[in-house]
Amino acid sequence: MKKFLIPFLKIVIPLALGVLLIWLVYKDLTPEDISDIKSAFKEMNYLYIFLSVFIGLISHMSRAWRWRYPLKEMGYTPQFWNSYHTVMIGYFANMGIPRSGEIMRCGLMAKYENIPFNKLVGTVIAERVADLIILGSCIFFVFIIQLETLTNYAVEIGLAEKFSPLKLITYLLVLAFLGIVGILILKRSRNKFAIKVREFLLGIYEGLKTILTMKDKWLYIAHTLFIWVLYLAMFYVTFFSLSSVENVPFTGVVTAFVMGGIAVTVTNGGIGAYPLAIAGVLALYGVTQSQGYAFGWVVWTGQTIMLVLAGLVSSILLPRMNKI
Repeated sequence: MKKFLIPFLKIVIPLALGVLLIWLVYKDLTPEDISDIKSAFKEMNYLYIFLSVFIGLISHMSRAWRWRYPLKEMGYTPQFWNSYHTVMIGYFANMGIPRSGEIMRCGLMAKYENIPFNKLVGTVIAERVADLIILGSCIFFVFIIQLETLTNYAVEIGLAEKFSPLKLITYLLVLAFLGIVGILILKRSRNKFAIKVREFLLGIYEGLKTILTMKDKWLYIAHTLFIWVLYLAMFYVTFFSLSSVENVPFTGVVTAFVMGGIAVTVTNGGIGAYPLAIAGVLALYGVTQSQGYAFGWVVWTGQTIMLVLAGLVSSILLPRMNKI
């Protein structure tokens, strides 16, 4: 019962949260808001959305190529298209069951390339480490460049006092102290949860060590940076699709990009959470909630359709190509 319940809840809870977020926004929309959202969908220049989708596909190809470097280090030379198709099937699987895609892509690659499953999982952990470092750097960058804007907004809505560099330094020192204490506790604790966290952090360490010691590490790092530049580019071009958001400064684009990336991890594929996060950030730059919400839905829908279609096509082509 427990084995069935936990996977079931992993699917239902994020999906239910996404539906709840959609309902919470929709119930507060006025007829004028709904009219503005419909107008935004009609005004949208979908050429830029298609361009965004095309850039996204290139980034996924780069990810597939990057995966071959650590496998080559282990003595395996998988075909590029096997790597690409398994990556896209993995993305498709994640739309339904979060984090299931990593297991599926490793299983398919093990099947068609005869590579040990555990070694494939290790390379995926290394990927996640690299991506986590980049995402963490983006979050830190946004926190620094947008701190005053975000703080002023918090002041405006009554959630915080005025910006204070001294308070920021104090908070950072407290967080650093708590982090050191937390690490010491995790290192010695026998608690099951602490052990799982410790194993997770150890996996990150091992993944990072793999990246830094492999022969093609610079190519791997270059692909990682290239992938994230493309991620940002595919988001940035969408801002030319709607007149009400095209004047948002680049710092605002980066902030919305980071918040959207975080929102994707909250619900299945970001359903409900992604448009809400984008609208919340764009509101800081004078974009109305209805316009920002409509924009977020269009961007999310374009990328989601791309992942679904590409995943389905890869599911069909992968076994046929290997059969031939």
